[in-house]
Amino acid sequence: MNIYLVGGAVRDELLGLPVQDRDFVVVGATPEEMVEHGFQPVGSDFPVFLHPQTHDEYALARTERKTARGYRGFQISAAPDVRLEEDLARRDLTINAMARGESGELIDPFNGAADLKAKVLRHVSPAFVEDPVRILRTARFAARFATFTVAPETMALMQGMVGAGEVGALVPERVWQELSRGLMEAKPSRMFDVLRNCGALAKIFPEVDRLFGVPQPAQHHPEIDTGVHVMMVIDYAAVSGYGLPARFAALTHDLGKGTTPPAEWPRHHGHEARSVKLLDQMCERLKVPADCRDLARLAARFHGDIHRALELRPDTVAKLLQAADGYRRPARFRELLQTCEADARGRLGMGHAPYPQTAYLLGAMEAASRVDCGAIAAAESDPGAISRAIESARIRAITAYINTYKAGKKSNPGQTV
Repeated sequence: MNIYLVGGAVRDELLGLPVQDRDFVVVGATPEEMVEHGFQPVGSDFPVFLHPQTHDEYALARTERKTARGYRGFQISAAPDVRLEEDLARRDLTINAMARGESGELIDPFNGAADLKAKVLRHVSPAFVEDPVRILRTARFAARFATFTVAPETMALMQGMVGAGEVGALVPERVWQELSRGLMEAKPSRMFDVLRNCGALAKIFPEVDRLFGVPQPAQHHPEIDTGVHVMMVIDYAAVSGYGLPARFAALTHDLGKGTTPPAEWPRHHGHEARSVKLLDQMCERLKVPADCRDLARLAARFHGDIHRALELRPDTVAKLLQAADGYRRPARFRELLQTCEADARGRLGMGHAPYPQTAYLLGAMEAASRVDCGAIAAAESDPGAISRAIESARIRAITAYINTYKAGKKSNPGQTV
């Protein structure tokens, strides 16, 4: 039995990055021998075990043979005579196909260390084409290592896979898994750049793909192109450290602009409602978790109103807070404001522009939240009038807040909030 540290842990050590997970390959062992040594079996598709003390994953060395389309269409062999090099050969990229022996020696049969130094994402072997998930993974690694480029021959393989219809075999769970991880990388736009360049974006995320080339009014969007704008928005969300729901909402807030008739360009009247409809279809198709879907729906529907918050009447602000469920879900409302801030600043030359709407609306919500709804309900003899009385009290509180806010701005005209 020989044990090797493999994959991402070796790659990240060579890059001088913190190692998050350590995965090991075991050569020369059987499942029965692993159990005898105290390892706990957890793999369903192939033999994977958890170490009895560290709980790190140990997988038996294995080979794969393509038997059908899709990422599940493989016959797997994990016999004791499978060599380490055979196991590494089935991996996607050379930078992920390195190992370290128990004495610390680097085992690098596919020159992954050289590709790391050259900052190249390169496929290990022609078997890359057998698994369409590798397209998504390559794009995700481009988002993680933003200064790396995809080798031309690897891009050609990916384009061929798209042309052959392989991406049609991707299951929604794996697409969402890779999309969500890609959005959480350092520069998410790189993921979509790679997918677009190989033709996969139009097949997997057509709602996003059709945004590219659609113009917007230059006075509001100096970058003009809607697709470019959305990429800037998700990168701003990443730099700001926003969570996954806000990043997904940033990606999908303008989907409706992709369906605006060209005769109406560069204006996009009613794109918010169209965005919600397209978003619902996308979330249904990809089985997007509820927290990401719900925030994205709010952002698609209300981002225009939030941008205009300082122009809205007090009763309209109250309706916005109610419709966005800000009183019951204040944390999510803050995420909504984060998304809108990313939308406002994800524009050419506007990365540091003031966005007072965030503090303004949070102040209005705080003022309205101080209304004693219980006291109003107790004092109201007509149960049917309680909600109206609470709404009126909130509008009065918001009105008082806005008046104070505007008075402060008049006395400090250069102040930004």
